[in-house]
Amino acid sequence: ADIMMNACNSCHSLKYIRYRDLVTFGMDKKKIDDWRGTQPLDAPLASPMSDDAAVQSFGIIPPDLSLMTNAREGGANYVYSYLVGYYNTPEGMTRNHIFPETKMPDVMGMSAATDQRQRTEIQVKARELVSFLAWAADPHREERHRLGYYVIGYLLFLTTLLFFLKNQIWSRLK
Repeated sequence: ADIMMNACNSCHSLKYIRYRDLVTFGMDKKKIDDWRGTQPLDAPLASPMSDDAAVQSFGIIPPDLSLMTNAREGGANYVYSYLVGYYNTPEGMTRNHIFPETKMPDVMGMSAATDQRQRTEIQVKARELVSFLAWAADPHREERHRLGYYVIGYLLFLTTLLFFLKNQIWSRLK
């Protein structure tokens, strides 16, 4: 979440994630309070950049990142490849292998990385960011999976009970 708030939130929003969700995610409450300022805990993580300023800077409004890992084919792998896919052309332009027409600058600094240690650090940060974005796309996934086990168990129990009830009813008719 730190990388998201420091590198991405200046342009991108997370409109389906509230500051309160970050508390349940396990973030430090003081850090969240610093990020939200005077906004309530139920406020979405909105970008401080206005739509007009974004259009002036990039030509388009940067997309909301709440569902980005679910919206792209390849999911989190696509987003990770996009973040680490920046390079410099011989003409000195910064481009992206995954999405060449992108207007987004290389916020992770991959195109400027000169040695393997820097590239590894950037890759680790990109993995952390993508993990956070995957959580943001479905913050209740673990809870749903846990509940699913109880639902399947209940359905198996009910099916077994109804099977024996059916056998008892039909045994009288034979």
